[in-house]
Amino acid sequence: MMTGMTLVAGIDSSTQACKVVLVDADSGAVVDTGRADHPDGTEVGPEAWWDALRAAGDGLLERADAVAVGGQQHGMVVLDADGAVVRPALLWNDTRSAGAARELTDELGGAGAWADAVGLVLVASFTVTKLRWLAAHEPANAARAEQVMLPHDYLTWQLAGRPDEATTDRGDASGTGYWSAANESYRPDLLSMAFGRELGVPRVAAPAEVVGRTPSGAAIAAGTGDNMGAALGLTLEPGDVVVSLGTSGTVFAVSESPVTDVTGTVAGFADATGRHLPLVATLNAARVLSATATMLGTDLAGLDRLALEAPAGANGLVLLPYLDGERTPDLPGATGSLVGLTRASMTPQTMARAAVEGMLCGLADGVDAMRAQGVAVERIVLVGGAAQSAAVRAVAADVFGVPVVVPAAGEYVARGAARQAAWALAATSAPPEWELAVDTTVHPGAGIETVGGADGTQVRAAYAEARSRLHP
Repeated sequence: MMTGMTLVAGIDSSTQACKVVLVDADSGAVVDTGRADHPDGTEVGPEAWWDALRAAGDGLLERADAVAVGGQQHGMVVLDADGAVVRPALLWNDTRSAGAARELTDELGGAGAWADAVGLVLVASFTVTKLRWLAAHEPANAARAEQVMLPHDYLTWQLAGRPDEATTDRGDASGTGYWSAANESYRPDLLSMAFGRELGVPRVAAPAEVVGRTPSGAAIAAGTGDNMGAALGLTLEPGDVVVSLGTSGTVFAVSESPVTDVTGTVAGFADATGRHLPLVATLNAARVLSATATMLGTDLAGLDRLALEAPAGANGLVLLPYLDGERTPDLPGATGSLVGLTRASMTPQTMARAAVEGMLCGLADGVDAMRAQGVAVERIVLVGGAAQSAAVRAVAADVFGVPVVVPAAGEYVARGAARQAAWALAATSAPPEWELAVDTTVHPGAGIETVGGADGTQVRAAYAEARSRLHP
């Protein structure tokens, strides 16, 4: 390590694990890392996140001059008057509040009313729906609740020694359903409508604010939600659109102005810098590829080889990849569909190709929804586990119709949190300039050679025709 190097720690407290990166504040170079797993499930005691953070950060946090937390969005953490956790947190992927989402939507006057109020059309993911569920189904726990936090808020509060005033940031607050990105303010009337009475909420800190100190004296930045952290870690600028291929899929971009989509396709989040982060989420991404590989009796590397042996367009075979239902489009009860089965298309190669094309076409619909809201789409930044697939890289630029950049593999949520910590430490007007390492760039029509077939426009058209025919 260089003498005098200023170090910052970024924390990614995701659904699956806590990851900590120790980073050179000037260059963004990673110096050291740590990891600890989280319990499985859609409800988790927040104390387990704190235990995992301390384990993952052991020997790292003590060396940092500043620290910030990027956390999974939307999770409901409720505390009593003494700061004790009332019940296990309901996570973003806990769907028991779907009925509450429908109730609240009707009570405010429909989806458009919610989009106008907070930039969101309610689904079970959002915190406000979970508060309604708690009030309706666990009245004794609801009676004890005095404060509601998000996962990253809880960890920031713990790092700071549980101060009297908890803090959050505008990015994570914009995913609650009771904070407006357009107006930069809480909507306590909506929170009270959902829960039946007022609850304490964290103060929304400024993007580069120092909100506390760790026991070792490190500055604590405001922290943010995981998607906002990834945007910071990827150094996004207007014109960049991230397509993240994880268990689920996300499409997001930075925007200078708020987005209000009454259809609910694009969520109007804020980002961690003072700008906005319109986002589209799908339920089906990388798992489409792993499920197809299992069906074909191979692994992901084998699926890659098969897909690259098939022509673009998969000899007319189209996969609608709604294997777990779908959020975008809103088809929670849908299943996957294969369209265009013929003798020519019933091969392992075409099935593999159809899986890759179907997954990417579903996310390309999300990119189109961004364009429809006025978001500039100049290049795609492709991240997540499935971005390492050679077949995905070969197909992506043609399907999206713009250059595709694949950054080097990295922990971009944690890197973004570290960049936020460095920003708070420096107290400058903008985050530090860290270079993004790029693994490869693919241009439309210039991807990895396949064996001919349809172009990207034809692939998209076949997918759209199948979708409209089966899900009009």
